[in-house]
Amino acid sequence: MHRKTVSSAAPWESIVGYSRAVRTGPFIAVTGSAAVGPDGKLVGEGDAYAQACRCIEVIQEALEAAGAGLQDVVRTRMFVTDIERWAEVGRAHQEAFGEVMPATTMVEVSRLIDPAMLVEIEADAIVTD
Repeated sequence: MHRKTVSSAAPWESIVGYSRAVRTGPFIAVTGSAAVGPDGKLVGEGDAYAQACRCIEVIQEALEAAGAGLQDVVRTRMFVTDIERWAEVGRAHQEAFGEVMPATTMVEVSRLIDPAMLVEIEADAIVTD
């Protein structure tokens, strides 16, 4: 079975040794995606909603590069540094996935790789075309 990897602008990919997304057959796994812009810098500092929106944009870009889209997502996982801000992150998730309704989990973590990051989201997709 063919394996396709997708990279992005995140500076940690080469340091840690991972891909933004990996597609094997119809299955696509998108790694935890933070609010990193094309320039490698954080987007939406202090704004959990803006960061979540950017995380989803990064996921969408990776899925498209792997031949899929948000409509193919079957599972997401949201890691937040302050669970009290769950509604901000949840709103961004609902806007992107409200019709898709993937299985999901949101958990609080003590911190992410950059202390200014408030949320990181990962996704799994299955292409059924």
